[in-house]
This record gives sequence, C-alpha cells and structure tokens, in this order.
Amino acid sequence: MAMRRGWFILLLVAAMGHAESVSSPDGRITVAVTLNDAGAPRYSVTFGEIAVVSDSALGLSFADAPDLVSGFEIASAETRSADSTWEQPWGERRTVRDHYNELALTLAAASPERELVIRIRAHDDGVGLRYEVPEQPAYEALVVTDELTEFRMPSDARAWWIPGRGWNRYEFHYTESVVTDLTLAHTPATFRLADGVHVSLHEAALVDYPAYVLEQRGFGALKTNLTPWSNGDLARVNAPFATPWRTIHLAADATGLINSDLLLNLNAPNALGDVSWVRPGKYVGIWWEMHLDIATWGSGDRHGATTENAKRYIDFAANHGFDGVLVEGWNTGWDGDWTANGSVFSFTEASEDFDIEAVAGYALERGVRLIGHHETSGHVSNYESQLDDALDLYERLGVTQIKTGYVANGGDLQVEDDSGELRREWHDGQFAVGHFIRVLEAAAKRGISINTHEPVKDTGLRRTYPNWITREGARGQEYNAAWAEPNALNHNATLVYTRFLSGPMDFTPGIFDLMHQGSDATRRVQSTLAHQLALYVVFYSPVQMAADLPQNYLARPEAFQFIKDVPADWEESIAIAGSVGEYLVQTRRERAGDDWFLGGITDGTAREVRVSLGFLSPDTRYEAQLYADGADAHWQSAPYEMALSTREVTAGETLSLRMAPGGGVAVRFRRLPAGDE
Repeated sequence: MAMRRGWFILLLVAAMGHAESVSSPDGRITVAVTLNDAGAPRYSVTFGEIAVVSDSALGLSFADAPDLVSGFEIASAETRSADSTWEQPWGERRTVRDHYNELALTLAAASPERELVIRIRAHDDGVGLRYEVPEQPAYEALVVTDELTEFRMPSDARAWWIPGRGWNRYEFHYTESVVTDLTLAHTPATFRLADGVHVSLHEAALVDYPAYVLEQRGFGALKTNLTPWSNGDLARVNAPFATPWRTIHLAADATGLINSDLLLNLNAPNALGDVSWVRPGKYVGIWWEMHLDIATWGSGDRHGATTENAKRYIDFAANHGFDGVLVEGWNTGWDGDWTANGSVFSFTEASEDFDIEAVAGYALERGVRLIGHHETSGHVSNYESQLDDALDLYERLGVTQIKTGYVANGGDLQVEDDSGELRREWHDGQFAVGHFIRVLEAAAKRGISINTHEPVKDTGLRRTYPNWITREGARGQEYNAAWAEPNALNHNATLVYTRFLSGPMDFTPGIFDLMHQGSDATRRVQSTLAHQLALYVVFYSPVQMAADLPQNYLARPEAFQFIKDVPADWEESIAIAGSVGEYLVQTRRERAGDDWFLGGITDGTAREVRVSLGFLSPDTRYEAQLYADGADAHWQSAPYEMALSTREVTAGETLSLRMAPGGGVAVRFRRLPAGDE
C-alpha cells in the first residue's frame, strides 16, 4: 500500500508538467514542485515510498499588489548542498550537524510582471520551505491577505493537537484524533501515518511575521492560517522579505522526531556575539506557595515576596547547590485582580516589605543570584514604556535572568498606539513577535537572559538569540495545584512529542507533595514521585526549577539528591524508546563531564521497557543509581513508593525499567574511575 501511494504521487507530479525536486542527503526524503495548468505552484513530499504531503498549494496574496499565486513559469532552479557543524553555547547537545540539499526555485510571471522564490531545504530529519519576495515594482509596502501553503496528508493519519486561536493561548489538553477531526490547531502538531511514519508540522525562524495555525480544509488538507492584527491585516511587510520556514519533521518512529535539530538549523546563527554570560542552571523560588494559596502575590499578611522569605529561599538555594532564586510579587501593582492590572504595574518600585537591594546583595553574598520577574498582565505598552529602566535596575543589582509573564486571554495583549487609543493583539501575532524580540535585544545589551511565560511559540530562535533561554507555552505544572482540572495522565508523555519539539519549556517539575489537598482531592499531581524526578531528564530546559516548597524536599532527602545531582546543560541527548502520548525513555550526557542521566515516564499504563546501555562509553564502568517506582507504586494509591538501588553497569548491558501507572524512573550513571572497586 505504501509503495502504491508513493508511485501515485510521482505519476501525479509527472502528469501535471515539468517538476523540480530536491532530496535529503540520505535520499529518503524528496520534495517535488511543479506548476499546474494555471501556472500555480504545487508541491509534494515523500518519505521513502510513503506519500506524506500530496499535491499541496503554495503562494501569497496581498491587499494592494498582484498576488503571487498563479500565472508563473519556472525561470530558474538552483541547487546546492551544505554540510557543516556548529556549537551551541548551551543546549541538548554541544555540536549540531547542519547537512542539507537545497532547491531555490525562481518563478516569474509576465502579466503583471512579478517574481517569487520558493526555497526548500531537505535535511535527513525533515524539510524547510519558505517564500522569498524580491524587491520589485508594486511590492514596496505590502499587507498579506492570505498564505496558501497547504499540507495535504493522508486522511487516516492520527493527530495530536491543541486548539489554535483560543482564549487560553497554548495552555490546553492535547486531543488525539484522526487528522480530519482537527479544526484549528497550533503547531507543533504531530501526526502518525498508517505506515508508522511520524510527522510534525511547525515553523522556524519566526521573525517580523505572524505565527500560523493549521486550518482544516477537509479530507486531511491542512492550510496555514496566519494570526491577524487587530484590524484584520495578517502581515505587514516590505519587499524584499522572506517568510519563516514552514517545517515538516519526518521520522520512521516517534523518538526520531525528538532526535532532530531541524528547527535550530533553519535559524540564523548567534547574533549576540559573546554569550558566556548566558548560564544554564537550576533554581528555586517564591512561586508554588501562591498556587497552593499559602501566600499571595499581592501585599498583606500572607504576602510571599517579603525580604525575610526571600532570604530563606536564598539560604536553601545556597545550602543545596542551586544557582538562582525566583521571587514573584516583589513589585507594586499586584493588589486586587492582578490579571487585569497590567496598566499599574511598576517594574522598578518594590513593595514596602521587600528590600530588593538587600535581597539581591544577600543572594550574591551566598553565591546565588536573584532571578527577576516581570509580570505584565498583557499590557505590553506599559511594560515597554518602563523596559529600559527596569532592565537597568536588574543589571545594577547583578540579576542576569528574568522570567517575564503575559497573563491575558488570547487576543487580549493591550497596546496603545501613538494617539493613545488602546487596541488588543494576539500573543502570536506580528506585533507580539516583534515585541518579544525587542525585549530580548534590550536584555542582551545588559547581559540578561529571558524566560518568557505566556509566550509566542518557540521556533528555534534561541540559536540566533541565545539569551532566550526557555519559555512556557503549554499547560504546565501549576495546573496540578490550581486554575482548573489537573493535567491528564498522558499529558507529559504527549508534551515530549508535541510542544517540546519546538524547544525548551519551563514546566517547573519536581513536586514532592503530590497530594497537597489529600488523596481524594481532584487537584493533585497525577504522577508518582519517580515520575517527577524523571522529568528533569525527559523535559528539556537549560534552566530547571525545583518547584516545590523547601520543607517538602528536606522531608525526602534521598529523592531530593537526584534533583541536586542532575545538570541542566548537556553534551548529548538521545531519545531511545517511546510512543506518542504513552511513554518516553530519554538519555542525556552532562556537558563537560562523563556522567549520563536517564529519565523514563509513562501515562496511566504500567510498562516494563528493556533499554540497551549502548549509549554509554565503551570499556568504561558506571555506577547506575536508580530511582524507580516501587513494587506497589501507583500514581493514585501509592505515589511515594520508590525503590532506590545501585549497580555496576557497562555499555554492553541491558537495563530493565519498570514504570508504574503514572510512574517513571530516573537514573544517574556515574562513571567510575579506572581501578575503582
């Protein structure tokens, strides 16, 4: 069946006229582009003999300029190949190989005269496709009214997706359905074809352009739907310009999607120069206690961000090897309904009971740093008006990381124009895309990194701006304590094959009090303790929070040891076993070190997975320190039951990993010195 579908695509392309094509270096992926009878460009993608994307539309439409949709002839088809390596200043792996074959197809039309370049890069792990509009008459200032890019997929493909253009931004449970049931969906969206091929649709290098969501056009035909400005414009551009890359990740299995560097390779290199000041690490902070309703963001008797409480967290961080302490609620503006208070936040004035000068100085004395916090409640203009002063304050205090927040419903970012009129924009519209980059660039001038919450989706821009260390952009840990129903049992095992394909996420793992409202409460963490430990390896972020209260870690010192040991920066990362929405086993080697770490998580189904240790260095002995679910562990009835053990292992062995329902396993492989007994 797979071969028949592949041949059908090739015959269809041939029947439509002259085709230009490009294949990946390993020859498995082929992208073919042709013009139909109307001179409209169409494309298809095959993976081996499998038709992944069939006869799909391409093109751009504009408000006051001729559309770049049809009437074309192929003016030129230029090909080239590239094979290089580059080094990440921090990341899942130190060295990244960028190996691809490229086709630049120039399309020209005579009446009216116009030109469009379609550039395609075929990598072994997927495809990037973008439009380039050259400088030409009538295309100086443009308003994009439509982007025609389609992804026509087999109608029986399985899809994992969250709704696009929704009130809760990206913070939804994932739906698993056939592709034809997908309505309007954010990317990355992940698909499994009947033949077992796995696909992820997304975009790379989102700069000065709106993000897109996938729109169902029927029978598995998905189309880019650009997020509009408040007045309905989609994108405002000036030729010459290039769109972001439309990306199609391809893999023979689920873990192949994770072991991909496609997005990073399609982004421009580091634009900031020396970024040695961008430092991965682990942090604690005044945050979880507000979600538990122990403390408040606003002032009063239960105010969390007091000088005394901050120093308590600083002492805990210093005593246990953490790099930073986040303090939320330190500034004025939190009183009342802070989610609607965006216009009154001050980003330089501290609350009366918080001495920011003393706290920042005390942190530096103890060898840790205060992590800054800027919650805007979506009032972007208020934030931008104070941005320079706020960043100057943090630079003077030695703050090198800031967590920013944009808590507002989707489409409710508040922006004042030059006349003072207030308009509302989307978190993933062209305005917001520009705003997030303006913050990054202003922060970089002061040696400050940014962790964005309620962000635009990640598209690999951390390569260009390495100070964009992580972000949120999904249903995180806080849903297990507040806001709504807790995350589903399969949520974490779905995130790794969807949201995490776009880049790091500040999920805030490591909750040790799994039943803070009691075992029968609805609001509880639906996992075992071992699962929480495994998240530090499974969920990638260069800054990882130990999110629970200090006293809960001190109550379980054996489990806490793994959080203290696990690094946040990696030399290499390999996903070795898993299935979308069901489970994942992930391994990583510490940067500038010899120890490996393994994390395994499962959904509500118990599993036993046999894992080859071939990722370890050969002819080397390791002590495997295992933090595993106990014999009777279960997320609901016995979440704390955990078996700790050690054993000596080598690369030639196989390790059997048992995970309870909602469970997991965490392992540190400590390299033993030669001759160590």
